[in-house]
Amino acid sequence: MAETLKQRLQADMKAAMKSGDKARLGVIRLINAAIKQREVDERIELDDTQVLAVLDKMVKQRRDSIDQYESAGREDLAATERDEVEVIQVYLPAALSDAEVDALIEEAVAATGAQSMRDMGKLMGVLRPKLQGRADMGGVSQRVKARLGS
Repeated sequence: MAETLKQRLQADMKAAMKSGDKARLGVIRLINAAIKQREVDERIELDDTQVLAVLDKMVKQRRDSIDQYESAGREDLAATERDEVEVIQVYLPAALSDAEVDALIEEAVAATGAQSMRDMGKLMGVLRPKLQGRADMGGVSQRVKARLGS
């Protein structure tokens, strides 16, 4: 059986402890805490897709923080957040190119018959599972709006 994302995180946490990699260990502990929090809140066991959603949210939060820190002139804090993003992205699937995202949007438009902004929710519902963790969903949303607006 293939190793789940949660099992991989546990193994990497042990490896980071043994090697004394405090920075990596800290980020992996943050990831595990976020996963555990969601499991406790929703009283469920998260599968890999749901874990990817948690990781995606963590990356988005850190990117927002980086923007805020940079605009406040706190490069030291922005650098810390960038380091955390690098560790989190190790567990996310490879990002899709703009062309691949556009192709998936066109495929979803064809599959759903979406024609106007009223169809946006239906379209995003089809796209989200395919793109979660592989593309910035905010950017995808903007592209879908542009596509449906035309």
